[in-house]
Amino acid sequence: MSLQAADRPLNELHDAMLLDLDGVVYIGPKAVPAAPEAVGKARAAGARVAFVTNNAGRTPARIAEHLTQLGVPAAPEDVVTSAEAAARLIAARYPEGSEVLVVGDTGLRQAVRRMGLRPVTVSSDSVVAVVQGYSRTMARDLLDQGTLAVSRGAFYVASNSDATAPTEWGVTPANGSFVRVIAHATGVEPVIAGKPMRPLHEEGMMRTGASNPLIVGDRLDTDIEGATVHGAAGLLVLSGVATPQDVLAAPAHQRPRYLSWDVSGMNEPHPGPVRRVEGDTARTECGGWTVTSMEGTVRLSGEGDRLDGLRALCTAVWADETIAPSGSSAAEALAVLGW
Repeated sequence: MSLQAADRPLNELHDAMLLDLDGVVYIGPKAVPAAPEAVGKARAAGARVAFVTNNAGRTPARIAEHLTQLGVPAAPEDVVTSAEAAARLIAARYPEGSEVLVVGDTGLRQAVRRMGLRPVTVSSDSVVAVVQGYSRTMARDLLDQGTLAVSRGAFYVASNSDATAPTEWGVTPANGSFVRVIAHATGVEPVIAGKPMRPLHEEGMMRTGASNPLIVGDRLDTDIEGATVHGAAGLLVLSGVATPQDVLAAPAHQRPRYLSWDVSGMNEPHPGPVRRVEGDTARTECGGWTVTSMEGTVRLSGEGDRLDGLRALCTAVWADETIAPSGSSAAEALAVLGW
């Protein structure tokens, strides 16, 4: 995957915008500044918008209420959670009324119940599955009960495997960190419903009827890898977890098709870096920036939008395996851009 050009706004090229929430639309209780206007503009252009989140703790209704309070009007049906994708995985495997031990919060319990399954909190021989999702008040006794059930052979599903989540205080442990407790204790790895695996984005595509969605996120290992898994276009925003250094070092399966400062990038055209090779030297240009690559090194020069410089730099590094993304020349080029 490499960065591509789009001569029209992305909301015209794709039939639905599947937006991550944490780090894209909001961070903690506050909206990302560009988000309310950007979502409204995408909808006005005719794009369907769904909020697709790995967070399984809150219900779609509660998330929709939060979004609306932040100036992003949303109904519960606009919100697609990993809890719903996880519950669907279990419901496809076991009959209605089966007991599922829920290691998580209200959003996960309600999703299990809506799929016709019976949520419980105590391990027993009648528990067919364990489903684990993020909880800010994760209790030791729930982790114990989940471990006992998985050890007995219950089908183990995790809503997502995000190790961390951005908050207003900084980066904190997320569901993937707590999943390691049960997985380490039992030796059993869960089936993952959320990004980057297919179930969650498939749920979003079903909800919107999308055939050519744009997947927008702030994480390479969930949002962008999830887009790659689907063969879909991924827009990475720099308003959340991923840093320019992370993007530069991204492996092929985690490279976005587009880059943007924030979610407003879904309403804009995108310049495409142009790379030319002349003998032992390659030059990559984007906007007012030029990256010169030679003998495993890169040098950046120019002026203008720093994001264009990053686009050119990523293209140059991704195209040449002899250039170390964490090497001194790449670090100097990022420093020219202020990173």
